[in-house]
Amino acid sequence: MTTDLAPGAARQDAARQDAARQIVPPEDRFATELAFLAAYDTGPRPPAWRLTPRAVVTFVMGSEGRALALTADAAVPDGVPQRLEISGKFVGDRALVERCAVTLAGERGLLLVGEPGTAKSMLSELLSAAVCGTSGLTVQGTAGTTEDQLKYGWNYALLLAQGPSRQALVPSPVLTAMTRGAIARVEEVTRCLPEVQDALVSLLSERRMAVPELAGGDDALAHAAPGFNLIATANLRDKGVSEMSAALKRRFNFETVGPISDLDAETALVRGQARAAVERSGAAFQVDDAVLEALVTAFRDLREGRSAEGWEVERPSTVMSTAEAVSVAGALALAAAYFPGDRDVLGLLPGHLLGVVRKDDPADAARLRGYWDGPVRRRAEQGSVTWRTLWDLRTVLEG
Repeated sequence: MTTDLAPGAARQDAARQDAARQIVPPEDRFATELAFLAAYDTGPRPPAWRLTPRAVVTFVMGSEGRALALTADAAVPDGVPQRLEISGKFVGDRALVERCAVTLAGERGLLLVGEPGTAKSMLSELLSAAVCGTSGLTVQGTAGTTEDQLKYGWNYALLLAQGPSRQALVPSPVLTAMTRGAIARVEEVTRCLPEVQDALVSLLSERRMAVPELAGGDDALAHAAPGFNLIATANLRDKGVSEMSAALKRRFNFETVGPISDLDAETALVRGQARAAVERSGAAFQVDDAVLEALVTAFRDLREGRSAEGWEVERPSTVMSTAEAVSVAGALALAAAYFPGDRDVLGLLPGHLLGVVRKDDPADAARLRGYWDGPVRRRAEQGSVTWRTLWDLRTVLEG
């Protein structure tokens, strides 16, 4: 039995569902924006796409502070406003996102590569949500990922009772995307073994999947419906990387997602992401801008091997990613919320940085001390109160 909900009741029901989830997928979190853009841009769309490629890019990058307006005759669902500013969700190069949309529109597989923590997964989620309305058809690549997880498995109770049949077949997210005409996502594809990766070759070239167990019947071949495509991600510095075959590489267009180039943009992103994470836990975000700027500056200096002033910095082997900076900012905010008055939040920063750089190699602690003896000391000598405080905390790094 189904019940039709009034718009207000529907929004309340959606809010209750969101409150029950730690992370809300983009197709639900930004449902109003997606519905608005579907009505706003009525230009040509590739087969089965929910939005035009131009609207997909607008959804990912935002409307640059402008409120977009629907025409008077636009048909929109209840609850969708006539004017709406589209929020920016991905901090990066707009041309990169445009190339991604063109790749998907051309029915080419898209491979997003880059260092860990550069928002490759988030970008793939946003693209999938905008193109087909779901980001959930996902396979997480690991050394233990099997070919069945990319293709199909079996309900063994039905298999034993009835033999091989379509009813006994359990489709993978990739096969489900094929039959629906949707986008499938494969996270960390290079962590899969090469023979598992190569299961994707025929899917991306022939756009069909053979089911030998059902040979002789109509279900022996599963054909991709219009709109099917695949987005994969891969880290450049993953210790578990398996080299992709030349055949599989040729089926993908590669796009490199790099670190955020602008300090202010990265600081704003860290602030926003950390605030959202802390507020989900029920705490208030109480980290001031000076601490956040010092945190992001330290991450950028160590990541790039050079300070903003041009001073040389020895890079640690650990990737000093924006995602790690968000995690540290969140930890500082939680400490301020749950242990108020115990200590200055800035005083916790050196210990958290030490924990980050030691993840891959304990010897990187010496490189962090070298950073303190170089840029941190020199900024303190130039009169910065924040960096003077950090320099006075150097003994924390001896632990």
